[in-house]
Amino acid sequence: MDSSIFSVLILSAYAIYFMLPAYLANAGALTFGGGTPLDFGRSLNDGRRIFGDGVTWKGTIIGILIGMGIGLLQGAITGNMVQDLLMLGNPGIASLVQGTITNNIVLGALLGLVLGSGAIIGDACGSFIKRRFKVERGRPVPFMDQLDFVVGALLFASLVVTIPFTLIILIIIISIFLHLGTNIIAYLLGMKNVWY
Repeated sequence: MDSSIFSVLILSAYAIYFMLPAYLANAGALTFGGGTPLDFGRSLNDGRRIFGDGVTWKGTIIGILIGMGIGLLQGAITGNMVQDLLMLGNPGIASLVQGTITNNIVLGALLGLVLGSGAIIGDACGSFIKRRFKVERGRPVPFMDQLDFVVGALLFASLVVTIPFTLIILIIIISIFLHLGTNIIAYLLGMKNVWY
């Protein structure tokens, strides 16, 4: 296999691994949410809800806890192992992403917390924007639906680690395809009415 293709595959695998707390926090909030809306049913002066019924306290708390838990696990079991695997595959990639690798439980939990919190807040911001533009809950808004939680997660994570620009671009591209892929699977399984 061409070494450049191999390098892209390794970096892609690491991008998914790095974003796992955000991905699972976002999915967890959706899966385990429900109950009291984060905006308590309030509307702004424009007469539209702040976030809507889809952004709930339960989903927010569970999503953030999932993100922190995944980060804690990553910090506990992987730190040096991930670095060693990246070095084995491609030393250039290992040095590129070195500043984003968690090598202890505390840093892992902190990174998971900010990735999960950023994902949840980014998704809530997306809902806020949708309400301002009179987009009904569940209706698609291309790219916003795929990237609001990713942008939030990356912004929050940048407070803790330095994320290389190459990794950011790859995360955005991968996230678009992962989001579309999971929606297609959910649609095919009858779990979703909208296919986007």
